[in-house]
Amino acid sequence: MLLATWNVNSLRARLPRVLEFLETHRPDVLCLQETKTAPGDFPHDELTEAGYVAVDHSTGRWAGVAILAPAAEPPRDVVRGLPGEARPDEARWVEATVARTRVVSLYVPNGRALDSPAFDDKLSFLEAVATRAAALAGPPLAVAGDFNVAPSDADVYDPALFTGTTHTSDDERALLDAVLGTGLVDAYRRLDAVSPGFTWWDYRAGHFHKGLGMRIDLTLLSPELAARCRRCGIDRSFRKGPRPSDHAPLLTELG
Repeated sequence: MLLATWNVNSLRARLPRVLEFLETHRPDVLCLQETKTAPGDFPHDELTEAGYVAVDHSTGRWAGVAILAPAAEPPRDVVRGLPGEARPDEARWVEATVARTRVVSLYVPNGRALDSPAFDDKLSFLEAVATRAAALAGPPLAVAGDFNVAPSDADVYDPALFTGTTHTSDDERALLDAVLGTGLVDAYRRLDAVSPGFTWWDYRAGHFHKGLGMRIDLTLLSPELAARCRRCGIDRSFRKGPRPSDHAPLLTELG
């Protein structure tokens, strides 16, 4: 199974790149975040022509998530929304079953600043993720998406620059640890304990080409799936080229 996750920063703007990605990699599952589409504007027809069925949670705002799978094995038993999230109208969680695996695509709130009400919403969302992950524990489970948390200082290009900001605070990391405490395994770190593995780079000042990034897009696997993990890394080519997202797709291969 090839499972991919990608914050596309507007699906309509990035649709040609998404279709290219599907043609290039033919993933068994593709989780998308920040689709930014209204419920009636999600490009189901274009994805169907590419051989994929999508289930989406869309509100037309800045968030939006989706799960894509080949038409031969489409997503089933769809749940939209995360029980306990502070702002259910923001469309940040969708889950479905694909090939006997429960798959989640999530987009954790950015949090803006540590003294912002948005940061409280972020912590609340992460708490709800941990609760839901515990409820889903047992069968094969993959939770993938933009967590907006760098798990450790090794996951940012300069930890000192992020002191006192979101994405690296003790509170965020403690709640991410609580999610992992439900038995989930960080697929990338299971295979590579040293390399940064950045997935996001600021559009400004050539950060991508300078290697000034963060690892905030994660694929978390239940123990059974983690034991089958053979490869986990990004495809840099999709952070390049015309109109790229500021995130690169993360691909995880299970044997």
